Parts: sequence; C-alpha cells; structure tokens
Amino acid sequence: MAELAAPAVRDWDFPRGTASVLLMLGFAEDHGVPAGTLLPGTPREALTGPDRQVDARQELAVVRAVATHIGGGDDIALELGRRYRVTTFGIFGFACISSPTMRDAMLFALRYLDLSFTFCIPHVELDVGDTGGISLVLDDSRVPADVARFLVLRDLAAIHTVMRDLLPGISPRGLEFRHSAPASTKSYVDTFGVEPGFGAERHRASFDPAFLTMPLPQANEQTVALCAAQCEALVARRRERSGISQLVRERLVRLGGVDAGMDEIARQLTVSPRTLRRRLTDAGTGYRQLVDEVRQTLAEEMLDTGALSVEDVALRLGYAEASSFIYAFKRWTGTTPAAYARRSAPRARPGR
Repeated sequence: MAELAAPAVRDWDFPRGTASVLLMLGFAEDHGVPAGTLLPGTPREALTGPDRQVDARQELAVVRAVATHIGGGDDIALELGRRYRVTTFGIFGFACISSPTMRDAMLFALRYLDLSFTFCIPHVELDVGDTGGISLVLDDSRVPADVARFLVLRDLAAIHTVMRDLLPGISPRGLEFRHSAPASTKSYVDTFGVEPGFGAERHRASFDPAFLTMPLPQANEQTVALCAAQCEALVARRRERSGISQLVRERLVRLGGVDAGMDEIARQLTVSPRTLRRRLTDAGTGYRQLVDEVRQTLAEEMLDTGALSVEDVALRLGYAEASSFIYAFKRWTGTTPAAYARRSAPRARPGR
C-alpha cells in the first residue's frame, strides 16, 4: 500500500472552530438534553462567530458529555456522525466540494486536516497491486480509551457523509473495525450501506479506485484556489493564537501537573498575569482549563501504565487528598480513575 499523502497533523490535539461543538449542542437538545448540560458555564453566544475557536480538549469534554447524557452506544455515535455535512466545515468544506475530483478533495482535506473536527487521524492508502483499491484507515491509537470506539464511529460516519455530499454515488465496498461486534449492525448498514466486519487489525473502509478520478458535480478550480488561500491564512491565525496555550502547557507539564498559579506561570513567560489572561482568552481557553487539561493528560498516561495506584497519581499531580482528584477526574471524563484504568488496561495501543 502507498499513502496518498501524509495528513497535516498526526495527533488530535489541535485548535478547532466551534461548529462541531455547536452541532453537538443541537444534537443534545434534539435528544432532550439541555445544551448547558454539555457545556456548563459557557453561553452559546460565546461560541458563535467565524473566528471563534476552542481547544481540542474542550471539544473532547463535550463528546464525553454526549456519551454520558445521551448514550455512548454505537447507534448514537453513528447518528451524531451523520449530522456532519460538508457545510459544517465552512471554508474548508467549500474548498473540498469545489475540488475537480475526489482525489483532489482528499489531498486538500489531508493538507488542511487541522481545520477539521476529527479525533481519529485518517490515512488514505492506495493499493498499487493488480486488484487496486482505496483504503481509508482511521488511527485511534492516541484517542483516550474511554471514548475511542465512540469517536471512531462518529468520525468515520462524518467522513462518509461528507464524501457523499461531494459525490452522491460513492459508497464503500468493504468496512471493518477493530472493536467487537454489537448486538445489531442495523445502524452500521443504515449509515454506510454495507455489512461491516469486526475484530479486524485496523479500522478501515475500502472504495473502488474509480471514484478517485470522477469529477465532482460542483467543481470550480478558481474557487478552490481562493479557498486554499483563506484556509492557509486561517491555519496560520489559529496556530499563532494557540501558541500561548502550548507555552503554558509546557510549563505545567514540567511541573508535573502541579498548579503553580497563573502569576508564577506569567512570570516565567515574562508577561503580566493580566496579559496572559487576555491572550489565553483570545486563544479560546483559560488558565484553569489548561491546568485541568494537563492534569487529565498526565493522569490518563499514569493510569494507562497500571503501575500506580489512584492515590499515587493524585499525589504526583499535587492533590492533597485522593478524593479531590477522583472528583476532578470524574468531572473531566465522566468516569472514575479506577474505572478508567480498568477500561484502558486491556486495550492494546498499536505502534505508529
């Protein structure tokens, strides 16, 4: 297999627009769950606007809230994925739909993958042998174990829905997942049009290679060129705005997740606390959110090893009592540290 092109990002932790979070809030309301339950303390108006962005872990928290309050089953994940249409992605989606062929659209999507909302990183592989074929492989090796299955299904359903927006006649000729089979595969067949296999080595959808060269109905090369320029500028702005967040994260990681206080972090970055607060707000996050994100990441990594007790993890993160850590971890993930450790222990994390 030869890869069509390398994706622009190899990890899900990149800043995003707010369209996906807003879509999930609407999805929750359609299921009778108030939007405030998914994102407490943040009014919807704060997420509205073309230049608004959120940190990936903020969106991940909303995903976990959907799974907790609506359901984390396969049917819900696939239904949510089908809500993502090409228009959900703004200028990025408009560029894809204006591309000359599906191959061009795929190349554009991989080049600007950090303008998407994916958590599972897609790889497009071409079979150069006699049989031919295209394989869309989703890498979930870095996705938190408690939501990995949910996000594989949401992301692949979203990708498939967008591909059908671009080229209505496209459909997979094969579909397989690493996870175990559900009691019913009806929602899979309703979403993808084929009966999937389970217990495979990879999450993979295969397509007829003839789809690659088919012209897209709304192709317009001038529009693609204009969209590409706007996407390039948007990516640059997001990376610039998110730079301060990464600097704060790096310092918190060096401290092992122990909260030194915003004044101390600002001193290390040679800015005033007020300036740091403003710049983090501009980047769509805040100091307390970053502390929680770093602590959650470190906690998950330590629990994944199985070598440390919950009390040991709490102590290393600077909590005076394990009960405070347990409460915080449940707020972050919707589950307790002990339950997370039990779920992640049997899950093999394949090498990259």
